[in-house]
Amino acid sequence: MFLAEHRPGHLDALHDWLERERPVAVGECGLDFFVEGLDPDQQRLYFLRQLELAREFDLPLILHARRAVDEVIATLRRVGGLRGVVHSFSGSEEQARQLWKLGFLIGLGGPITYERANKLRGLVATMPLEFLLLETDAPDQPLATHRGERNEPAYLSEVLATVATLRREDPQAIARATTHNARNLFGLP
Repeated sequence: MFLAEHRPGHLDALHDWLERERPVAVGECGLDFFVEGLDPDQQRLYFLRQLELAREFDLPLILHARRAVDEVIATLRRVGGLRGVVHSFSGSEEQARQLWKLGFLIGLGGPITYERANKLRGLVATMPLEFLLLETDAPDQPLATHRGERNEPAYLSEVLATVATLRREDPQAIARATTHNARNLFGLP
């Protein structure tokens, strides 16, 4: 989204920043073939280098893949040795399976609360819980109950309630499992 503001030299600066600051993840980075005017080749250049940096520093990735899930998966395979989460996942169940095999979790948020999101709702109802992270993507992607409003992190409990209903499971059990997943992925206490 901010491609025009960056230069290849910023990737060297990112390397130095990662070395100095020791963050818990690299991202959000990825590919977006939905937004017009974003040069796909330039996106690929930055994305590939960010993946290499994540591998070099042994950090998980927070990935963006809009209308680009297959290419993101192919690039992850090519680079290898990576882990992370594809946030605001909108792909298919088969794409999710491929990501799980590569060590990636699926982040789901506001879109899951829309009754017409059949593909996502079906995925969350049956997917292995150990690959699920809950999110809001605030301030973007408002929930169905907050359509037209600014999204807030406080709405995560509504995402949890929707997931619990779809899975027919106890919300507290899902909260414990997804919190464990996040702590494990990001090395949090």
